[in-house]
Amino acid sequence: MKVLVTGGAGFIGSHLVRQLLAAGNEVTVLDNVSTGDWGHLPAGCEEWEMDIRSQEIIPRIMKARFDAIVHLAAQTMVNVSIDDPAFDAMQNVVGTVNVLEAARKSEVGRVIFASTAAGYGDVAETELPIKEQQALQPMSFYGLSKVTVEKYLAMYKEVFGLDYVALRFANVYGERQGDTGEGGVISIFAKRVAAGKGITIYGNGEQTRDFIYAGDIAAGICAALETENVNAVYNLSTSTETSLNELVKIMEDITWKKVDVSYGAVRTGDIRRSVLDNSMAVQNLGWKPQTSLKKGLKNTIGYFKGA
Repeated sequence: MKVLVTGGAGFIGSHLVRQLLAAGNEVTVLDNVSTGDWGHLPAGCEEWEMDIRSQEIIPRIMKARFDAIVHLAAQTMVNVSIDDPAFDAMQNVVGTVNVLEAARKSEVGRVIFASTAAGYGDVAETELPIKEQQALQPMSFYGLSKVTVEKYLAMYKEVFGLDYVALRFANVYGERQGDTGEGGVISIFAKRVAAGKGITIYGNGEQTRDFIYAGDIAAGICAALETENVNAVYNLSTSTETSLNELVKIMEDITWKKVDVSYGAVRTGDIRRSVLDNSMAVQNLGWKPQTSLKKGLKNTIGYFKGA
């Protein structure tokens, strides 16, 4: 399969590209490397340094004739979306429409879209774990932009017949992760723990997330590229809720060191509890996560110790 991965030089993309190449696919990566790094990628993929907001991507994608596009390129920081909603929308909505225009004009087989659990907002405890049918009530412009793109995907299918799979990622972590984005808390913690430094938790530490290893996310994307169950939205998650205080305890168990923790004020747009139901993805994509949080954290801390 000939696959374009936008944002492929980023942290999730670097895991995905490795799996795609290992499976014998022909891979092209489009990235503006504002947050990504070509050094994250293995040999064997073609690299296009371009910005999805540029109209120039459309003829280039059309000429290449891809079988599928995996659209990872995005602005992923909640705080940035609050500070500059227009910038967030340009990246996540306008940039995505450029990708979709190129896809439908070149008759790409399908688009896989990296969506987010942030679209659900702060869900009542009685509604946990969150299913795909849950009402969408984003608390940030970042979450809103991703929800908006899901609606664009459905409309592109209805109007142009473009197949899609939207994957709502839980909090992704792993090697080569930066300090930004939804799962960036693990990257920040892992770097500081690896260096023997203390960490700051915003809130009381009882806020929860569904942390999923990037390698498992990449495997879920690969499953979405192959499935017949398209034109649907799936949660990619572990279906396990972990508090930040529990996260620190696991890190202490891995490193055999006490972590110095301080607590700060809750930040605007932060969700209190989040855990997603992954049963639909397990059933329809034939996928399930393979990496325990302890194993994934051990890999991640080990990576940052050696970085």
